[in-house]
This record gives sequence, C-alpha cells and structure tokens, in this order.
Amino acid sequence: MKIINIIAILTSSLSFLIYGAMLLKSEEMQKEFKRFKLEKLMILTGVLELLGGAGLLVGFYIDIILFISSGGLALLMFFAFLVRIKMRDSILISLPSFFFMVLNIFIFYINFQKIV
Repeated sequence: MKIINIIAILTSSLSFLIYGAMLLKSEEMQKEFKRFKLEKLMILTGVLELLGGAGLLVGFYIDIILFISSGGLALLMFFAFLVRIKMRDSILISLPSFFFMVLNIFIFYINFQKIV
C-alpha cells in the first residue's frame, strides 16, 4: 500500500473516531446539530462516524470494508457540506466537511481497483 494512501486512511480514520466520540459526548457539538435542526440524526451520525473510522482501519486487512467505509464517509461528508451551505456557514467553517469528503473520495478511488 502506498504511503499516501496509508496516511490518508489513518488521517480520516482517526479524525472520524475522535469526531464521532466527541459528537456523542460533547454538548458543544450537539448544539450544532440542534442549530441544523437535525438533533434526531445526531446519534446515528456519531455512530456512523465511529463505524466508518473503525472500518477504515479494518480495511487495511479487508478491502471491501475499506471500500464501503470510505464511500460511506464520503457520502456522509457530502451531506454535511450541503447542510453547511444551506445554513450559510462561512467557507472556513464548511471546509472540514469538504476536505473529508474529498479525502474519502480519494481513498475510495485509489482502493477501487482492489475490489473489481
């Protein structure tokens, strides 16, 4: 596995494990979901982030799990970016969701050839 791919996977995985855990524990992060009027999706989002982050790590050993996890996280961040745009958040505030969407699309694309 190429070093850039490994760094991308580790960066995304650790970020989503941390962010998912913080979303489930931090009142500050939960306030954001209330601001978005998405509090009903908060626990699901946190769990999906934790599963996606763990799935990226498992993906070092099982290619299909990496493929599914990176695709799922890219999709999750696509919707997060759309929510930020809808809420008219600044580019700076919207940038992390866009960055992690692109990062997981990269992981998905680079590892696609292992699946087919």
